Amino acid sequence: MNIALSEASRIVHEIEDAVLAAFVGDRTVVQLALFGLVGDLHVLIEDIPGLGKTTLALALARAAGLSFSRIQCTPDLLPADVLGLSVWDNNQRSFVFKAGPMLAHFVLADELNRASPRTQSAFLEAMQEGNISVDGNTIPLPEPFFMVASQNPHNFVGTFPLPEAELDRFGLSFSIGYPSIEHEKTILKRNEAAKPVLAVRTVTEAETIGSIRNLAASIHISDPVRQYLMELVRSTRTAAEIKLGASPRAGIYLQRAAKARALYEGRSFVLPEDVEALAKPVLAHRLVLASQSRMAGKQAGAVVAELLSRIHKPTGL
Repeated sequence: MNIALSEASRIVHEIEDAVLAAFVGDRTVVQLALFGLVGDLHVLIEDIPGLGKTTLALALARAAGLSFSRIQCTPDLLPADVLGLSVWDNNQRSFVFKAGPMLAHFVLADELNRASPRTQSAFLEAMQEGNISVDGNTIPLPEPFFMVASQNPHNFVGTFPLPEAELDRFGLSFSIGYPSIEHEKTILKRNEAAKPVLAVRTVTEAETIGSIRNLAASIHISDPVRQYLMELVRSTRTAAEIKLGASPRAGIYLQRAAKARALYEGRSFVLPEDVEALAKPVLAHRLVLASQSRMAGKQAGAVVAELLSRIHKPTGL
């Protein structure tokens, strides 16, 4: 199924509007989630409970017409609870695979860092390869596949730190934050009688989302813009403020995110501003700051902003 750029951009904007009918907050948050969906990039949201992470995910799944499953992560959650397992069927006289919640188009892994490291590892193959392995069999995930995970702040009770290898597989990471006064008033009004997320209209379907992803992947990025992107990623490996810099995978994901933003804007090419706008949500969560940076109270996002200011931004395309 082929789709025109103007039509794809229109659909993405309609999905955004449908989500905002249920999720009350900064429009930028919804846009970042959309860039993840369109750019085939899994999303990690770090925030305290009750700020609308589940509402955002469910509204986005409904608007995009994708099958949805929610995995509530707890310390006693096992890999089989996520992936599924083979059980004995007396009628068939054989083992039958019973699919777990991972086999959906859109998966919300809520409070991922409350799951044990063993269970967290069950997500890695799905996120990277688009399939899962159970009892020696490889099972493909539905296409398109998209995962949103939330994690509690690290000082919360009962959390396990996400390892660097797992963090590196999330394309985008951001926080929602507390709502403004006006947004909180709207939240209270909307939730007086019914849950607004149940009324989110379906804009499109899974096949169309797949076509939009394919179109986003074909968005043009010129050599100067790609060089700008690469210089930014490589600068994280030599900066004195950073102990562990961004991997080549980070560059791939930043390129995908920039292309998704270009599609959202209705452009067939990537601008340096696309790279600049998405540098922090793509790179910051992958970086391990040096001890002197942590002692000085620096945040990874601020360090990324500093690196951007040091790199010449191309003017030609």
